[in-house]
Amino acid sequence: MTDAGYAPKQRLAFGRVAEIYDRARPSYPPESVEAVIAFGNLRPPAPILEVGAGTGKATVLFARRGHPILALEPSAAMAAVARVNCAAFPAVEVVETEFEGWTPATPYAAVISAAAWHWIDADVRYRRAHAALAPGGTLAALWTFPDWDRCDLRDPLRDAYRTAAPDLTTEFPMHPASRPTRLAGDWHAEVDAAGRFADATVQTFPWSLRYSAAAYTELLQTHQDHILLAEEPRAALLGAVTAVIDAAAAGGTLTLPVITHVCLARRA
Repeated sequence: MTDAGYAPKQRLAFGRVAEIYDRARPSYPPESVEAVIAFGNLRPPAPILEVGAGTGKATVLFARRGHPILALEPSAAMAAVARVNCAAFPAVEVVETEFEGWTPATPYAAVISAAAWHWIDADVRYRRAHAALAPGGTLAALWTFPDWDRCDLRDPLRDAYRTAAPDLTTEFPMHPASRPTRLAGDWHAEVDAAGRFADATVQTFPWSLRYSAAAYTELLQTHQDHILLAEEPRAALLGAVTAVIDAAAAGGTLTLPVITHVCLARRA
């Protein structure tokens, strides 16, 4: 099970780097969007509620499929970027609010949450998703995690973290000593415990990302554990990571294998 008891400064840290987040964070593979669409048999104009929209990475992908979307995002800075990114889609509305305190006016065909479901209060997220969905509606949580076991530079990166930022927790996925999928929890167990959903399933889509040292360290600076590091250890860590990638046999690049997890369930 995930632990959603995170401090507000963790949940909202991304707003400090909204522009960098939008530039550096990867999108989602088309197969992951298709998995949600197929599971829910979603056809436009079936309405979608998005929880934790960020800068609209996933919002845009579903909007392109013709779905009206109400996108909830608690950070004002992130919501502002999302509105710009979604400006071409008049059926998308970005609302600056937390899901826990928001009340739906109409039922939705799907509730989606991309890289954000773990931030929602564990005591209420399934209950509130159930209340927002039409009968038989789809709940979909998406994450893309590093597959550190397949990363050639995992060991030297782990050494860099151990030396430069020994106090940084391994709880979050960009730490090379982490168990990245921990944030997604045990989807089947959570859905069963919630007692409000059926047909829990998880689909996975492996792919990879290639980074220069500059691009990878920019990506790291969009993750809240790195954002919240004190300035001195953060600078030391980014320098150490840069040195590892610059010395790599692959010509100063990092190939990061990743797996997108699409966790699905149906409103009972």
